[in-house]
Amino acid sequence: MARTDLDALTLNALTLEQRASLLSGRDFWTTKALEEAGIPSITLCDGPHGVRREAGGTDHLGLNESIPATCFPPAVAVGSSWDPEVAARIGAAVGREGRALGVAVVLGPGVNIKRSPLCGRNFEYYSEDPLLSGVLAAAHVAALQAEGPGASVKHFAANNQETERMRVSADVDERTLREIYFPAFERVVTQARPATVMCSYNRVNGVHASQNRWLLTDVLRREWGFTGVVVSDWGAVQDRVAALAAGLDLEMPGTGGASDRRIVDAVRAGELDEAAVNASVRRVVALTRRHSGVSGAFDADAHHALARELAAECAVLLKNDDGTLPLSAETRIAVIGEFAATPRFQGGGSSHINATRVDAALDAIGAHASDVAYAQGFTLDGSGDARELREAAAEIAASADVAVVFAGLGEREESEGFDRETIDLPAVQVELIRAVAAAARRTVVVLSNGGVVSLEGWHDDVDAVLEGWLLGQAGGSAVADLLFGVVNPSGRLAESIPVRLQDTPSYLNFPGEAGHVRYGEGVMVGYRYYETVELPVRYPFGHGLSYTTFATDGLTVTRTGDDRATVTVRVTNTGDRAGKHVVQVYVSTTAGPVRRPARELRAFAKVSLAPGESRLVTLHLDRRAFAYYDVRPGRWVVAPGDYTIQIGENASSVVAETTISLGGDTVVPVVSLDSTLGEWLSHPIAGPALLRVLTGGQSARPEENGENGLRMASSMPMGRFLSFAGIDIPHATLRELVALGGSDGPAT
Repeated sequence: MARTDLDALTLNALTLEQRASLLSGRDFWTTKALEEAGIPSITLCDGPHGVRREAGGTDHLGLNESIPATCFPPAVAVGSSWDPEVAARIGAAVGREGRALGVAVVLGPGVNIKRSPLCGRNFEYYSEDPLLSGVLAAAHVAALQAEGPGASVKHFAANNQETERMRVSADVDERTLREIYFPAFERVVTQARPATVMCSYNRVNGVHASQNRWLLTDVLRREWGFTGVVVSDWGAVQDRVAALAAGLDLEMPGTGGASDRRIVDAVRAGELDEAAVNASVRRVVALTRRHSGVSGAFDADAHHALARELAAECAVLLKNDDGTLPLSAETRIAVIGEFAATPRFQGGGSSHINATRVDAALDAIGAHASDVAYAQGFTLDGSGDARELREAAAEIAASADVAVVFAGLGEREESEGFDRETIDLPAVQVELIRAVAAAARRTVVVLSNGGVVSLEGWHDDVDAVLEGWLLGQAGGSAVADLLFGVVNPSGRLAESIPVRLQDTPSYLNFPGEAGHVRYGEGVMVGYRYYETVELPVRYPFGHGLSYTTFATDGLTVTRTGDDRATVTVRVTNTGDRAGKHVVQVYVSTTAGPVRRPARELRAFAKVSLAPGESRLVTLHLDRRAFAYYDVRPGRWVVAPGDYTIQIGENASSVVAETTISLGGDTVVPVVSLDSTLGEWLSHPIAGPALLRVLTGGQSARPEENGENGLRMASSMPMGRFLSFAGIDIPHATLRELVALGGSDGPAT
């Protein structure tokens, strides 16, 4: 067995050139070996939802052929499962396949927040909500790493678009980073301990993520305790020496030795601390403890069956008027749309898997029913006569009991590398849906898309809509299982479906201009925005239907401290089919000095119930469920006050709620002469003392005119107020007031 630990003696025995060589790739996918030191080369490869181990040519855009592997449902689908077990089972299977293919690190999962539905890479991300994203990703990482290979949670941080992704500066305030864009990473790092974290291409507040010391060292390592390897996204390093000093350990892919020479030269010139090189070398060598040789094999048939089972957990039944679904075996069915025969089941780009096999929905539907007709309806490449295709589809729809239209987006409309310009379906598909709906007795639309698409212009014309997202290689069979009720739909939306693109919170700031994208919506991302401004959406975050019904009652909330609580609720399956229900717990509050969203998801659980079965579900709300990030002291704060615990059918519909009061944190703000008069007067210690000085020791409460004057001046910094008002406070008294305010700053 190769020796992969690196004690001080071995480290000192390596030359600076040897140590530097370990900090960049040998080629596109492998690291360098130092056989004389017992340090092996390891292989990293793409694929959050499958293993993309390339056999020949190498690239990072999924253009070249790779070894066949199972394409499981991508993150866009897994997010809508709301089920950590689904994420874990995919992670474990990917880990087994990675081990069988000799992969040490699988690059994924991606946990970037869906800030805009236009992001071309949204299919690789879970949700618009950081809690849902973090819980699912942590489950995926823990299960994958239990099989041997390491994970690489990505892309750290604020990487929420493809436009100018290599250089755009994401300009985000710290509270927004901490509350929206960091928590999923933080949860994965602290709970699942990934082998690596991948830095993003973009800049964050002007500094490239690859050389952002605050991100990679202060937050990731010192605050969250990350001990693994920080690896670059492929080609993300702008300045190798600055990146190493900031905390980036491994640059990928290899640069033919150029980066190694820069590191050596910088150390010898005194521009780079050699200790930083040694620290990164230790971490990279520790990474080589991960399995790097082929071990065992995977059962392709069993994994395909698993992919089918899990895909059915991820689709969301958006609409089902008059019990249109499920279909019966005797139903005369018209299957329409090219996607039924040529499935769109994964995204384009670096995560593109060479699937072991692919199930087409048309074949799977034919296995459930005997009377099935098919019409292409449209072509994916735009060839053919659109009118003739549409008319032929309407003709077979008219003679069927139900028409099932497969619509969605192809890789020409969405892929890694570019953002979408619209959320509309292609016009030819909208026209097809409307023509079929006009001709058919009943119409069902099945969607295949990696990012949200608009349902406007056709939604009200159809009877049922199944949002299938991208379901992986067995998605066609999974869709058929759902359409015929073999599996009861249980997915819930992990992102809101807006009425208009213009309604989305990032609309005016996406994708930015002049090299910057301003995150002007702050923490009001997704449903947080829609619910706060009371803006209707077509379907809200958390929405999803079932073939059975559920009732929720018996909500009780018990305080378990000044900053935490336990929630218990009873869920009953009131229908006649077994099904799964997602309990969604939201917290709503106005406590504290910052603007809070109308409600925020703070806990969830997916429960399986037989017909008539009831179950008590208990969920714990920890400190962070009630906290906001206070940028002044730089910490999480639970403000004293009232908090309403809500059980949501979705983010828009609250079915039960109760309010509790929390003692929260005792926070005494620090004030100085730069603080406003209003901040001084509201200070519990310095405020009364200041009033006594201003009123000459008289009543602490000024007369009405004086009080109004103080209110008018409340926004003025204290130093300027004293100067402007001509108030001469003795220097010693001023120092005493500043000291009471907790500041050690200057008193003049």
